[in-house]
Amino acid sequence: MRSSLATLAATATAALGRQPDWIAAAPGRVNLIGEHIDYCDGFVMPFAIDRYVVMAAAKNGTSMSRWSSEGQPDACIPHDETQKIGEPAWANYLRGVIEGFRSLGHDIPGIDVAVVSSVPRGAGLSSSAALECAVATLLESVLGIELSKRDKALICQKAEHEFAGVPCGIMDQFASTFGEADRLVMIDCRNQEVQLVPFENPDLTVIIANTRVHHQLSDGAYAERRRHTEQALACLAQSSWREVTLDQVMEKWQQLGEPVNRRARHVVTEIERTQRAAELLAAREYEAFGALMDASHASLRDDFEVSCAELDVMVDIAQSLRGRGVLGARMTGGGFGGSTVTLCETAKAEEVMAILRERYQAATGIEPEIFSSRPSRGAHAFAKGD
Repeated sequence: MRSSLATLAATATAALGRQPDWIAAAPGRVNLIGEHIDYCDGFVMPFAIDRYVVMAAAKNGTSMSRWSSEGQPDACIPHDETQKIGEPAWANYLRGVIEGFRSLGHDIPGIDVAVVSSVPRGAGLSSSAALECAVATLLESVLGIELSKRDKALICQKAEHEFAGVPCGIMDQFASTFGEADRLVMIDCRNQEVQLVPFENPDLTVIIANTRVHHQLSDGAYAERRRHTEQALACLAQSSWREVTLDQVMEKWQQLGEPVNRRARHVVTEIERTQRAAELLAAREYEAFGALMDASHASLRDDFEVSCAELDVMVDIAQSLRGRGVLGARMTGGGFGGSTVTLCETAKAEEVMAILRERYQAATGIEPEIFSSRPSRGAHAFAKGD
């Protein structure tokens, strides 16, 4: 991964056109289990992937930042005024983080920034969180400060809420900031506590399959699912989903009504699955862990209704390979397109990836992007000489 990061840094430096004063990087993430419950006080189990947003920056002697990113319109952001949503749209993520630092009283000097990324956009791998966390890490270097990982992640989450219109939970930004090599980031989303869980077994590989069906989480579907969970919790007369049992949901099934009752069933069972998954991982019971991944996908597809035909095809192909290296598979991320995640025996990983690629393309006519990843380092600045 060091070579890949070095390549990204060199590309960003070349795009900047001069020697940078600072370089910062932040990864995307994939979630093994615990979907759409980070905003429901649940548990989630993501890790930082070895795909990064990298930024090279240099002072420009002005009171504004100028941003360039391949495939995007250049953006110019004044630092001496309150940030507002504007054009180009991709720069709203930047504006949100800049405003977060301004709200803390920081006077941000003018900088020119070149942005490069190996995190696929719209693939359910949190390219937006990687962008936000890279901006925050860069601004830490520019200002000569160091925020706590929690505070940095929360600034980035707030930026996504207020400037991108996506009411996400804390998982994406926490995974990008807290990630470490060979560690899963187990997050208790009620108290925002993070536990780094060892994932060092060389016999296991995580396969990520981008269906290349791109979602747009700000179009209202994500926010609607969140509203459903809030309506359900109010009907159940509880202050937290952690106090809700499946029996309570079933007792009020008719009162909750469709589809809110099914949304509630997903939340309760997914919280239980994720807690159980952590126990199974510690006990090295990987086949049982994989079965929970399968069950998670079924719940996301049928109860929470955030899957799509292409995600289901990819998961079905992977699950058909159980006994041939696959231990479990599910969609990952916000849904409505994006990626799947498959837990696989390392010795069979190349064969499994080849089958996924061939069969998915035959079924859909779409060429997928399929790669494997290990848990990787979270957001960080490059030290001088790196």
